[in-house]
Amino acid sequence: MLKSLKQVDWKSIFSPSSLIYTMVGVAFAAIALEAFMLPNKFLDGGVTGIAILVNLGFGINLNLLLILINLPFLIMAWRKIGKTFAIQSGFSIFLLVLVLHYMEVPTVTEDKVLIALFGGFLMGTGIGLIIRGGGLIDGFEVITEYVQKNSPLSASEITIFLNSLIMLSAAFVFGIEPAMYSILTYFTAIKTTDYVVEGFEEYTALTIISKEHEKVKELIVKEFNKAISVYKGERGYLPETFHIKHPCDIIMTVVTRLEVHRIKLAIQKIDPKAFFYVQTIKEVKGGIIKKVGKKHD
Repeated sequence: MLKSLKQVDWKSIFSPSSLIYTMVGVAFAAIALEAFMLPNKFLDGGVTGIAILVNLGFGINLNLLLILINLPFLIMAWRKIGKTFAIQSGFSIFLLVLVLHYMEVPTVTEDKVLIALFGGFLMGTGIGLIIRGGGLIDGFEVITEYVQKNSPLSASEITIFLNSLIMLSAAFVFGIEPAMYSILTYFTAIKTTDYVVEGFEEYTALTIISKEHEKVKELIVKEFNKAISVYKGERGYLPETFHIKHPCDIIMTVVTRLEVHRIKLAIQKIDPKAFFYVQTIKEVKGGIIKKVGKKHD
């Protein structure tokens, strides 16, 4: 055990940025629970949703439930994902329990739509910040990743299936209306989490096949200050003229979704028949992915 603890990246766990993200994220999540969700029997997904369901249905202490239900997932994270991640997640969960125990927040509004939207927004913001800090407050993310590696289902399909069971249970225990509002809360939370984790400037891979490939390359690099990757390929193979083909450079560049339209319009002025396809990408590292100035290091 001592040897395992020596392998933990303690500097990462207790770095200023990680601590700030975690503490602010926990504060947001606690406000969402105390001021919006718990007084109105609205659920989030995952372990938090299960804990709220059991708490409201059977009166068992919510803080105790958050610890007990998350514990098996933290053990799984320790063994299957990483020790640093498991400790950081355990710290986030402990901090949330501590804040919920000592903090009291009055109910802000009685409007159920506002409660669902703002409760989901605050919860999603809190979860996203905690993830950016390197941890989590919901053990379902652990089992989703583990099951995904041993299942043909995607992570999103597994998450939807597991959370659907929670919402069906909520409908059975509390009625259809609270369950419907819980779904709205959950949807708002996951979309907000995506924006907080990935940012509003979601990156997109734009691939271009054009007979004017040299001009297109020059346009993207010199006019839009974007790096490109070039593949050697062939264009042609149309149904009417399948035997006709031409060698060409297939150009790929990474841009934000806000830039895609402008670049496509500029390329179409060079070659109105240029072929595009666009792919959303989750993460970009290295290279030049943002606009750069005239000087480079």
